[in-house]
Amino acid sequence: MADTAAVVQPEPSTSTAKAKKPKAAGVKKPRTKPSHPPTSKMVAAAIKELKEKKGSSLAAVKKYIAANYKLDAEKLNFHIKKALKDGVVAGTFVQTKGVGASGS
Repeated sequence: MADTAAVVQPEPSTSTAKAKKPKAAGVKKPRTKPSHPPTSKMVAAAIKELKEKKGSSLAAVKKYIAANYKLDAEKLNFHIKKALKDGVVAGTFVQTKGVGASGS
């Protein structure tokens, strides 16, 4: 008198499950070394060479880097600002005016 119900498990449909394709193992190109020193060293050299009594401005540092390292300083803008901020935090540079990289 026991009622037994047959449990039927649905088969997983193959149309809904997508098979992942393995990525092609391509040959990676080796990274080329930049022809310039790290941004922090470029900024330090710029401030040292500019020898301004009240400190060097961000614009002056960008001009120095563009002239001496043949780089587009606008493309390196983020890295220059970061190098200045990190230098102030580390004590490498002294910020004479204001707050932030622009000093305003």
